Amino acid sequence: MNRLRNKLILIFLAATVVPWGATLWITTSLLDHSLRYRSTRELDDISRSLQKTGHEFYRQAREELRNSALAGRTTPQHYAERDLEHWPEMVKTFWASADTERFVRAGDHGDRLDYLVRRPGEALVYSRALGIGMDRLAEQIRNAREVVNQAQSRDLRRGFIATWLLLACLVWLASLVILVFLADRVSAPIRQLTMGLSQLASGDFAVRVKSRRDDEIGRAIEAFNRTAAELDQNRERLIYLTQLASWEMLARKMAHEVKNSLTPIRLTVEEMVARNSGADRGFLEQAAQIVVEEVESLERRVRAFSQFSAEPPVRPRDLDLDAVVEDRVAFLKSGHPEVSYAVRLNSARAHAVADEDLVKGILVNLLENAAQAAGTGGKVLAVTSVSNGKVAVEVHDSGPGLSEQARSTLFQPTISFKKNGMGLGLSIARKSALLSGGDIVAVESELGGAAFRLMLPNGSNGVQKSTDR
Repeated sequence: MNRLRNKLILIFLAATVVPWGATLWITTSLLDHSLRYRSTRELDDISRSLQKTGHEFYRQAREELRNSALAGRTTPQHYAERDLEHWPEMVKTFWASADTERFVRAGDHGDRLDYLVRRPGEALVYSRALGIGMDRLAEQIRNAREVVNQAQSRDLRRGFIATWLLLACLVWLASLVILVFLADRVSAPIRQLTMGLSQLASGDFAVRVKSRRDDEIGRAIEAFNRTAAELDQNRERLIYLTQLASWEMLARKMAHEVKNSLTPIRLTVEEMVARNSGADRGFLEQAAQIVVEEVESLERRVRAFSQFSAEPPVRPRDLDLDAVVEDRVAFLKSGHPEVSYAVRLNSARAHAVADEDLVKGILVNLLENAAQAAGTGGKVLAVTSVSNGKVAVEVHDSGPGLSEQARSTLFQPTISFKKNGMGLGLSIARKSALLSGGDIVAVESELGGAAFRLMLPNGSNGVQKSTDR
């Protein structure tokens, strides 16, 4: 179920591993090349060169001072042994040693070279300016060597490269974690949609996918839910039409069989009455009348079943639904003066694409049922509306309403909850609505009784109109 997420992760890996590896190799190479030319190498070379030069300069200065002293070109300072207590500390130290001669750096930071020579009863000190502070130079060389040694001990090249590799890997891993999270969020609704499609394909038409997204995936889920709802409705309608087809076959067979028996029964009874002239003629006429009335009742039922089983021709056209509703209400008012009728039309005149005769038959059935349910002093309300590509007519009454049992069997043929009812009216009405591309459903009544909504395909819009009467 996570194939999409895994594919997204693989795409990320394929798209980033090669560039990431190439970037690491190029960057590491450049960093290594740069670190090879860092200043510590030059400092190491310079410090070693200065150290060698300083030693050579100091050696030559010592040789020149000795040669100059031996040749007498340099005048020494004499320190008599009898004045030993007044000698400089450097001379005292030399005199106390067993050395016959010694070179000592003196002056400011070793910028003077002293040549000490032992003589009987005295010490001679020859001096020469060096021009540079040898002590300072030695200290600087020592500091430079320490810097070089520290840099070499730390191995900055390896440290820089390791740090860069670690940072690059952490950034890449963080990107991968973020991608896995986002891929899971992206694939989750798609997985839900796939599961919903699987359940829908297996016959679960009640499945719905929840989503609060407002992007393409959210619109796809919304389209799926809408399609599932339409399939559920169509399945229900198909089941209903299939049931009706079974009832229609039964109705045709029963109508044919009963009709074949009723006609000879009535003719025979009428012939018996015509031929009889005895004293019991009154009784026979009364019995014959009862038989004829019952036969006529059976004939009406046969006609009703014949109408139920018939397939009426459907001629859809653009229909002014508001005008049809007003016409049917006006037609039925005279037949039910004890009932108060009201009509509330849509602000934009409602037009439907349907067969006018079928729509009139449906409205007469619904309005007649509402008037009978409302009874004396009751109210009937007809409402038209337009929404979601459908036009609708609702018929409300103020009667006792419908029980749950009645709601579950409203549109089943041969089920009637009215006196003298045959239970085919709503079945025929819904069949006509389905043939017109619509449907009939029970809704909540505004008047406290029962209410039915007839839905039909939307037609062209007419002029604006609003009325309530």
